[in-house]
Amino acid sequence: MRLRVEFTTEPFDLDEAPAHALVAREVIEGAELDAVDVGPFGNTAEGGADTVLTALDALLRKTLEAGATRITLQVNVIGEGGA
Repeated sequence: MRLRVEFTTEPFDLDEAPAHALVAREVIEGAELDAVDVGPFGNTAEGGADTVLTALDALLRKTLEAGATRITLQVNVIGEGGA
């Protein structure tokens, strides 16, 4: 199964990226996901279900530790096949 995840971390800071946003970027970019798009107001990535779910576990734990007070998350099934 293939998944697409969209997420944001808060609180926002329009002047510079907060620590939790930088941590989220590191986790997602280091997770061997496909079609990663990291932006100031939302982030998306795609990949196999196991890879996406493992990345989300790390993302939730590490961004909360880095000061996130809210994480908004949406996961969609975008295809079948693969791990």
